[in-house]
Amino acid sequence: MKQWLRTQVGWWLAWLALTAVGAVWLARAELAQLQQAFEADVRIAHRLMSQQMVQYDAVLATLALLETGSGADRPEQRLSSVYPSILRVQRRAGDEPWPDEKHAGALAAAEAQSRSQRRAELAAVDLAQGRYQLVIGATPVSYSLEIDLAGSVPWRDWPMNPKQSPVRVSLQRGAQQFVLQPGQAAQAAEGGIGGWRFGLTKPLASPSQPFDLVAERRVGWAELPWRGIAGWAAAVALLLAGLWAAQRQRIARRRAEELLRLGQVARLNALGELSAGLAHELNQPLTAVLANAQAARRLLDDDPPELAAARDAMGQAVEQARRAAGVVGRLRRVIERPEAGGDVKPLVLQEVVRSAMHLLAPEFAQRGVAAQFDATAQAPVRVKAEAVALEQIVHNLLMNALQALDLVPVSERRLAVSVGRNGQEGVLTVTDNGRGISPEAMPRLFEPFFSTREGGLGLGLSLSETLASGMGGSLSAANAMPRGARFTLLLPLVAASSKEREA
Repeated sequence: MKQWLRTQVGWWLAWLALTAVGAVWLARAELAQLQQAFEADVRIAHRLMSQQMVQYDAVLATLALLETGSGADRPEQRLSSVYPSILRVQRRAGDEPWPDEKHAGALAAAEAQSRSQRRAELAAVDLAQGRYQLVIGATPVSYSLEIDLAGSVPWRDWPMNPKQSPVRVSLQRGAQQFVLQPGQAAQAAEGGIGGWRFGLTKPLASPSQPFDLVAERRVGWAELPWRGIAGWAAAVALLLAGLWAAQRQRIARRRAEELLRLGQVARLNALGELSAGLAHELNQPLTAVLANAQAARRLLDDDPPELAAARDAMGQAVEQARRAAGVVGRLRRVIERPEAGGDVKPLVLQEVVRSAMHLLAPEFAQRGVAAQFDATAQAPVRVKAEAVALEQIVHNLLMNALQALDLVPVSERRLAVSVGRNGQEGVLTVTDNGRGISPEAMPRLFEPFFSTREGGLGLGLSLSETLASGMGGSLSAANAMPRGARFTLLLPLVAASSKEREA
């Protein structure tokens, strides 16, 4: 059960890891695309606003170069109709004051600065209201343009929809700013949605109007490509499900092959046990047949022959022959006996138990039994054993316990396997809470052909004891408390190496 849980957790973790990697990749790709679109739009907006500001410089420079007259002959009077963003044009000739008395001082200072720098200069900047004045000092007439920023935006060529675009665009100078496009930055900040922020600041290409175009966009979690991420997660799930199914098929095929091999070995080993039992069972009747036949011959050789006694002896020989025929009839199958004496080598007892439980996993699941076995409870127990023989013993003990639990309600079935050490021997214990072993069956438990299960051949435990003895170990049985049976396998431990003894 623990192994199954670890396997399931491993598959889920793999799905989560692959889904997370794919989601991050898709999100980064989407964010990169959004940022590219954001920067492209902002560059276009910057170019348009810079062109507009440079155009104001050109208008002032043109006015300063013109020889203007008076009254209706002055061209600046027609500028507002050509450029709606120019709200008012002022002029100052000679020592005259600027007509705008409110900003006369600022205009005079900007005019002086313009004469010094030989370019237009800002005056009376009020970005909160979206207004500022641009002054050029010239001879004989200086000019000032009062400019409306909102009207300066070329909305016809603007790359973004000012009402729906999530990008916030503003013109800033020092602590003052004028919002050209509100976007969704304010709402995002107030809502606290988090996410990612794109920002870009570029100064306008007009030295006389040193405004910075500031653009900002916030990308929330809702804008991530969730459909693509969901599709990726589903694709990963399908892929892993296919791999999981393929692995299960491979494990099932391997389990079937191992069970087939183990069954073949069991049949081969069973023949040895059958042969031993057969020799034991046939020895007595065959000896009796021989003795009675010899007695009958002597009786017939007497003069006169004792016919009655000879008939009686031959009758007894016939009965013993029938008894021998009955013994032979108990053989279920004819198989060849394997060569005796397998290769004894060091084996880790926990690994053999884990392998046997893996092979019998379908049997455990079918009977609703969750075996209690912790392979890491102790250090590896290395015993000297023949691999196939030890597998056969463990397989027989587990199957014997499962068959014993068939008589117990499913909710009460318990099977515990433990591995340990006892002196120079490794110990394997298999305990079930079945009905246990009756006093009558206990002495004959390991006899060939003795079985308490209907239809049983009675060779599993006998064969297991024979195999254990052949490897220098032993197999014993006892009743467990409060009920059930406990089988204990003892096998010699592998001698510890010098490094292990020093440790």
